[in-house]
Amino acid sequence: MFQTTSYSGDLTAGYELLNKQLAALLEGETNTVANLANASALLNQFLDRINWVGFYVTDSEDSLILGPFQGLPACVHIAFGKGVCGTAAATQETQLVADVHQFPGHIACDAASNSEIVVPLVRDGKTIGVLDIDSPEFDRFSEIDRQGLERFCETLLRYI
Repeated sequence: MFQTTSYSGDLTAGYELLNKQLAALLEGETNTVANLANASALLNQFLDRINWVGFYVTDSEDSLILGPFQGLPACVHIAFGKGVCGTAAATQETQLVADVHQFPGHIACDAASNSEIVVPLVRDGKTIGVLDIDSPEFDRFSEIDRQGLERFCETLLRYI
């Protein structure tokens, strides 16, 4: 396994390898909770300069509930449209936030978080959850991270 700071290749290639590792890790497993748990652990090992990585899953038509994650205890319920996660769930668009303190309605589950990326998990036009990653650094996530994590979620959706 590698982290982005120690990986000698480019970040895009790192995400391609990460996707292959995810597919190999989840192949043959059908349990959603187990697959989300292993996906969050894999991301936690791959990504550097983060303080939280995990999933919120759709709990009802308009709310998310905490799923498998790596990091400190987190908010349990998030309504669609609230905070970065709820916005990603409602809009079905990735939210790349350089400074969470400037995001309208940001929900501060961890005061150490300064930037965030949230990728919606969408199946058949419905949000089934989100991937949420926080960093203590401002402007931690790039366009390459967005593209790589969106591909990661596309791969993940085949197994959950």
